[in-house]
Amino acid sequence: MGFDISALLNPKARPLLGLDISSSAVKLVELTANGKEGYRVERYAIEVLPKDAVSDGNIANLEAVVDVVKRAWKRLGTSTRNVAMALPASAVITKKIIVPAGLREEDLEVQVETEANQYIPFSIDDVNLDYQVLGPAPAVPDEVEVLIAASKKERVEDRVAVAEAAGLKAVLVDVESYATLAAFELIERQLPEGGRNQVVALIDAGANLMNLTVMRNGVQVYAREQAFGGSQLTLDISRHYGMSIEDAEAAKRSGNLPEGYEAELLNPFMENLALEVSRALQFFFTSTQFNQVDHIVLAGGCAVIPGIDEVVATRTQFNTLVANPFANMLLSDRVRARSLLADSSSLMVACGLALRRFDPA
Repeated sequence: MGFDISALLNPKARPLLGLDISSSAVKLVELTANGKEGYRVERYAIEVLPKDAVSDGNIANLEAVVDVVKRAWKRLGTSTRNVAMALPASAVITKKIIVPAGLREEDLEVQVETEANQYIPFSIDDVNLDYQVLGPAPAVPDEVEVLIAASKKERVEDRVAVAEAAGLKAVLVDVESYATLAAFELIERQLPEGGRNQVVALIDAGANLMNLTVMRNGVQVYAREQAFGGSQLTLDISRHYGMSIEDAEAAKRSGNLPEGYEAELLNPFMENLALEVSRALQFFFTSTQFNQVDHIVLAGGCAVIPGIDEVVATRTQFNTLVANPFANMLLSDRVRARSLLADSSSLMVACGLALRRFDPA
């Protein structure tokens, strides 16, 4: 199977599930078309992974991950077995190159491979390589901009092996950051004037990492990653109440914790998260010509904490909203609106992957 960032797939030919294996959970989303521009959420499922089954984006415990994927797929209740998966951005080297417009496919492939040889620190035989023509090169007539993505074969093969062992078929492997941006396009449409000429900071706060991506008119103008995430809160709960990490994670997700939890642990964690967001934005302001953002969009597992948007808005003084790529979608009768609303911010990658079904063939 090729490493595929362009996800060239005929949507009419086969249904496709978005399968996101994060460091803390397996998430599955199935979308169908609803009219020309619309979508319908058919079903989704989230199943928690055992601690350290996935570490730094690597699948450390194959059997455990396969079991959880099987459980999630069974709970989904679908007959669809084709999945789109994603690698963490840290596992993928990307580079934009400029090439003459109008190259034949085989000539373009040669040019991509030549360029890739120059910047990939390992043998070209050990990598999956793919490219996507982005469009005309800025300010250069008769040339086009091409995005090259390369990943070590074993990183792609690990993901594919999980899908196969779970009885599924990995049709394509994307990059998590690109999948997130595909879902982000749906959120941008919800902003005033469709987000035109607005600077939007997308904060994706997962279990261990917080990613800041700043977008303006569909173009990424800044990106930064810092070590901070929801696993810190799980650890605090575990220590404070003498629970195992697994029990602490389950209690955190269900909200089944003793009185005093909010004041003693949750509120300080939310303040810390807001401080980290503020710090990430300061780095953005000092290293670019920008000195403010129009909106902060919170995504990832941490964004499901009720009231987190208000805490971040108070700390940063910028309009803050929680990501919901499903806001304008119809829901099937299998999907509970309240549950989806609560989970939506943690389903950005899975949603972006599910959207690959509709990419033009």
